Amino acid sequence: MSGAPVRRTPLPGVLEPAGRTIGAEERAAVLRVLDSAVLCSTFGGETRALEAEMESLYGRSAVACSSGTAALHLAVAAVRFEPGDEVITTPISDFGTVGPILAQNGVPVFADVDPATGNLDPAAVEAAITPRTKAIIAVHLFGAAADVVALREIADRHGLMLIEDCAQAWLGTTAEGALLGTFGDIACFSLQQYKHITTGDGGLAITADPELAARMRLFLDKGWDRAGGRVHLILGLNYRMTELTAAVARAQLTKVGAVVERRQERAAQLVEALAGSTHSLPGLPNVGLPALPGHAFWLFPLIVAGDNKRWADGMAAEGIPVSAGYLDRPLYANPVFSGPVYGTSRYPLDRDYPAGLCPNAERLIEHTLVVLPWNEGYTKTDVLDIARAIRRVHDDG
Repeated sequence: MSGAPVRRTPLPGVLEPAGRTIGAEERAAVLRVLDSAVLCSTFGGETRALEAEMESLYGRSAVACSSGTAALHLAVAAVRFEPGDEVITTPISDFGTVGPILAQNGVPVFADVDPATGNLDPAAVEAAITPRTKAIIAVHLFGAAADVVALREIADRHGLMLIEDCAQAWLGTTAEGALLGTFGDIACFSLQQYKHITTGDGGLAITADPELAARMRLFLDKGWDRAGGRVHLILGLNYRMTELTAAVARAQLTKVGAVVERRQERAAQLVEALAGSTHSLPGLPNVGLPALPGHAFWLFPLIVAGDNKRWADGMAAEGIPVSAGYLDRPLYANPVFSGPVYGTSRYPLDRDYPAGLCPNAERLIEHTLVVLPWNEGYTKTDVLDIARAIRRVHDDG
């Protein structure tokens, strides 16, 4: 590679104002709560209002909590499986997807993924089902829809619960336009710093089943109904959202549609540039681009011929930092799955998770997946710089 780098100034990022949508509305929301002196959601109205507004957006009852991981824990706890029962999920996700399974004394079972998207392969999921399987957790990786139509059919046929992890897929849809988060028995969303909208940390779980909603509400408040005196009905934790968090979330929720739309517009611009239709850049025969319809573009993934670390180094040299593989390793290769989990024991784990367990996932992480940061603050010029950098690294290979 020769010549000056394509980019000398950083792209807008989520750890700075230029890469976030935080403004006057969020400031006013914080002051509103501080002026009320009621910061706990048990006694205030912000969290209940946020839940109502989330229900208006998704058409399902919403339960607010302290993080996206907490939302997944609420969902897993609501399944009420027995210790040692199994939950099938993906090896390419944040640990927050599997930690709640272990916390409820369940056994994570990892199914392989589609090599083009990194999302769960329904055939691999069905092959992993045993009499102990109780649920499937599907992650909409990077904002692209997992095959929830097939997964819903599999779950129904086998009597399983389907949980959608929508942390990266706010307002994402299937290619046909069906809203992600409305296929699962429960769907979980994150408000963590890096997500489409943020409160720093925070989570929401949605469901169309009143019984599941009730179970989640009990679990997040120490099993305390509060309408019936100080009686703890089930084992539960404190996953309550604060009023400050909820107030900021309400302001952010009004902006999520525009955030996703802007990210989709910029992603379409990049795909167009790399396809060579208007920007005089020839197509890239060794690079797979994401399908546009319905994608929420939390990140922008590329599938390369097989040396993603060269791509990461090359893009960084051009001033566009990217991630090779997204994760350092598949989830099951983390030390926790070798134990200990509780005390000095591997309980509830009853199996090993050897290398080669999910070959498509391992190849993506180790060789073929390159992930670009993506942001609603990107300008058209920013996107063209990214396209030029990709072109240079591609040609250098």
